[in-house]
Amino acid sequence: AAPSTVPLKAAHGARKLEHAEGHSGGRGKYIKSIIFGGLDGIITTFSIISGVAGADMSWVVVLIMGLSNVIADAISMGYGDYLSEKAEMDFAREERKREMWETENYLDGEKKEMVELYTSRGLSLEDASRVIDIVAKNKEFFVDLMMVEELGIMPPDGEESPIKNGLVSFGSFVAFGSIPLIAYLVVYGIIHVDPAYVATFNWAFLAACLITASALFGMGALKGRISGTSWWKSGFHILINGSLAAGSAYLIGWGVDFGVSSTMNVSLSTC
Repeated sequence: AAPSTVPLKAAHGARKLEHAEGHSGGRGKYIKSIIFGGLDGIITTFSIISGVAGADMSWVVVLIMGLSNVIADAISMGYGDYLSEKAEMDFAREERKREMWETENYLDGEKKEMVELYTSRGLSLEDASRVIDIVAKNKEFFVDLMMVEELGIMPPDGEESPIKNGLVSFGSFVAFGSIPLIAYLVVYGIIHVDPAYVATFNWAFLAACLITASALFGMGALKGRISGTSWWKSGFHILINGSLAAGSAYLIGWGVDFGVSSTMNVSLSTC
């Protein structure tokens, strides 16, 4: 069967987690940064809160560690996204320059490579030659097609901005990473309005668990809808991911606190 022509913009949109038929336009290219920045933010922040809760430490520690994590990790992720996107674009530009030079100086050789590629996929030599002869009349399109078909690299998109991607990742991390922290502190403040009240159960942590679980499932479901997969499976998988991370952090916090407390008690008893 003859291979279908690869629609460059549609393929580029798929790489950015856009649905090919959604036509989300300029907003769609930032969906990846929003989703992964948000997921990383909410999972890491909630894991820190879980570790603190497991160690039975005060709300002040939750505030300090949670806020520090949100800001520091958001900066790291935003800058990392910027560098990654910039490196990818720079590499694509250099490869396109090389392909353009080869097309301008060795057109017959480039056409021969593309004909061989298409014949290897099932086209007859005559049909492959005819297709490439037609496409090669448009040099810009021919170079872009070679990048996709021959190199597997998407042509650089002039509308993309590594800086904007980095800022979106930073903002998404801060926004979603603040959800479990705010939930914990707000509920803790409501419960402890009366200074004389002594809580026998960590209701603030429970509230953070429920709100965070809802947010994780919702973001996973959104990711599934955008990528065209089952929304509930995607939501469930993200919820499991967050639960494993937070659960391990809670157990580590509890274990370290128990071990240190036991050691101190033994030391005091021997004095």
